[in-house]
Amino acid sequence: MVAPSILSGNFADMGAEVKNMTEIGADLIHVDVMDGVFVPNLTFGFKMIKDLRPLTKTPFDVHLMITEPIRYVERFAESGADIVTVHYETGTADIADTLAKIRKSGAKCGLAVNPDTPIDSVIPYLGGLDMILVMTVFPGFGGQKFIDGSLGRIARAAELRDRYAPSALIEADGGINADNAAAIAAAGCDILVAGNAVFGAADRRAAIEHIRRAE
Repeated sequence: MVAPSILSGNFADMGAEVKNMTEIGADLIHVDVMDGVFVPNLTFGFKMIKDLRPLTKTPFDVHLMITEPIRYVERFAESGADIVTVHYETGTADIADTLAKIRKSGAKCGLAVNPDTPIDSVIPYLGGLDMILVMTVFPGFGGQKFIDGSLGRIARAAELRDRYAPSALIEADGGINADNAAAIAAAGCDILVAGNAVFGAADRRAAIEHIRRAE
């Protein structure tokens, strides 16, 4: 599956961008929420998601790069997020409670790990996860290069998923394009997040298909 990241879209016409992603066959729409504290960038919040929600039936894959996500996950679910993913690096003290809160809100829950976080860190939470998000760049900005060594991390995540949470999905985010998509999928990835590779393409529909069908 391909999840275009609207972080790479036109902020002045985000409604049109979401409609376009729907029309050209995106499987999900990836929404990067950043607070300027957990990562050095600011993006969108509840209202934008709520305003965009009526424009498409394509699932919203909301990636929270924020501190204290437990305070906000319910509001993101209420605003229209179908999947809410939080970061392991926000602190282990309340991760289990945060994931439980996401599930109670009716959204699916994901746990993201940064490139320098051991993949095995997710093991205590696998029983309650719908998705493991393997960051293949350091979060905060689009347009970065896929980090060498990420394929092994994706493969390890898939191995853990198969052992502990067979229904969970593996998602990779960062530096993904048609040139590396096949290798990423072969490592065990189910959802490929693509930003500039889709939004920067002259033919966005073809870009999605090239990523989806890469060999």
